[in-house]
Amino acid sequence: MQRSLLDVAPGGRLPLDDATRAATGQGRPVQLGLDDLGTPLHEVTFVVTDLETTGGSPAGAEITEIGAVKVRGGEVLGEFQTLVNPGVPIPPTITVLTGITNAMVIQAPPITEVLPAFLEFAGLDRGAVFVAHNAGFDAGFLRHATERMGLAWPRPPIVDTVKLARRIVTKDEAPNHKLGTLAALFSTAVTPDHRALHDARATVDVLHALLGRLAPLGVTHLEDLRTAADPVPQRRRRKATMADGLPHTPGVYQFVGPDGTVLYVGTAADLHRRVRSYFTAAEKRARIGEMLDIATGVRTVPCATVLEAQVREIRLIAELDPPYNRRSRRPERRPWLRLTDEPYPRLSVVRRLPARHLGQALGPFTSQRAATEALEAVQEAVAVRRCTTRLPLAPRPTASACALAEMGRCGAPCTGGQDAAAYAAVVAGARATLGADVDHVVAVLHGKIRQLAAQERYEEAATQRDRLHALLAGARRTERLRPLVTTPELVAARRRDAGGWELVLVRHGRLAGTAVTPRGADPMPVVAALRASGEAVPAPEAACGAAPVEETELVAGWLEQPGVRLVHLEEGEVPLACPVRGAARHPLPARG
Repeated sequence: MQRSLLDVAPGGRLPLDDATRAATGQGRPVQLGLDDLGTPLHEVTFVVTDLETTGGSPAGAEITEIGAVKVRGGEVLGEFQTLVNPGVPIPPTITVLTGITNAMVIQAPPITEVLPAFLEFAGLDRGAVFVAHNAGFDAGFLRHATERMGLAWPRPPIVDTVKLARRIVTKDEAPNHKLGTLAALFSTAVTPDHRALHDARATVDVLHALLGRLAPLGVTHLEDLRTAADPVPQRRRRKATMADGLPHTPGVYQFVGPDGTVLYVGTAADLHRRVRSYFTAAEKRARIGEMLDIATGVRTVPCATVLEAQVREIRLIAELDPPYNRRSRRPERRPWLRLTDEPYPRLSVVRRLPARHLGQALGPFTSQRAATEALEAVQEAVAVRRCTTRLPLAPRPTASACALAEMGRCGAPCTGGQDAAAYAAVVAGARATLGADVDHVVAVLHGKIRQLAAQERYEEAATQRDRLHALLAGARRTERLRPLVTTPELVAARRRDAGGWELVLVRHGRLAGTAVTPRGADPMPVVAALRASGEAVPAPEAACGAAPVEETELVAGWLEQPGVRLVHLEEGEVPLACPVRGAARHPLPARG
């Protein structure tokens, strides 16, 4: 059994288990095996290929010759060469260039016979890497031929020696990057002469020479080579060795600066692959590029499951506040929409909501703007007062009605135009909406949008659409999180692809522990241990106060996966269910 329990103190500090100590330098480091480093280039099978054709485009030309050399670790494993009957005359200019005549190919097999034999030899569907000089040309002809024959192109990794040469062979060394020029520069054993096998043999020597130059730059594994031609600064590419030794497991990684300061925290399903990707052209964010130039190392915390890694990331970011993570500085103060406590309540956006009011509020919203738009949406459909003055139960003699009362959009309880009982009936509609019964508001806003669109008042219609979006998004989040944060405890299980079970313990919306059981083992003893040793989470005083909202949403997403089963449940005041007539059944309009 593999277990990883999140016994996290209220301040968000993570326990220093063995994995954490090793990853953060606190304790004896662990030496990982060579299998964790990726695929070394000396273990990669390269199929170096060259084609001769009747023209420059697969749409209007045919293959006349295929030559290929299969190599691994500098050793030739096999060669493939054959002329191909193109079925069309070979242009004189092509004959002059290649020396291949119509007479030479008249008895040659057609591509329909040659291509299956080549694909079997190459093993491109079995992990081999396709290599060619100007690989787009050769791969394009082969892919076009397979499609015409109704075969499946295996979509192998492709390495283009032209692109590699452009990165590391300077103009001072060679005037261009043609195969003949590079062959002369690197003194290949075979001189290319526009015959397929000869050119493939020359390309093998060019490839090995280029790999020799790339090795000191940190290109030692297949994962490096596939992006070696990308426009990544060499100073950054050299740092790809930071990923060496990282395991291929879920976890959290931290890029650290020269003084040990944590610059950035991230999560990964595969720590090794994710960290290495930062040093390729796949990483295009200027801000992260700046961080990588400063970083001097990587710390990791391997985790049992992806969910645990994601939760650890959220908690570490909240604790460490890394300068290069773009996240809310105060996620615990997300806005809510609720009614005020006074004789004539009004809608209000608040930053803190007591847990006892969770059933009478919408949220939390992602921003103050979203909460305000939701408030305006409710006000469009429910005539609650909008003034911010606290009104007494009996109106003041000097009170005067506002413009909204004159327009018929407010009952004017401030002047006695609406008594407490009549206003309470209006407020009842707002309370229903805050309880996530949004049908009335949705119907009113849809009607307004249609009316404004018919009058070609499109900007006003867009405003109403955005208000509807904000309301529905907030109501959906309320329906999704309210059952979780009021549930004292639940244990859920999901069958793993590798066999066994992934177990999750959740208390008041907070991940209190995780465990993984092996294939064939009885999971119930692990469930019992998980419940006994998981983090104790008391009922929070604030709504969604046991965990950051992002964490509870991650847990909710995990529980909603197909195949997840509830193993144990201590149900709270809100049933762990999605209401049939809830906000989620209304389509969420796209914002402009």
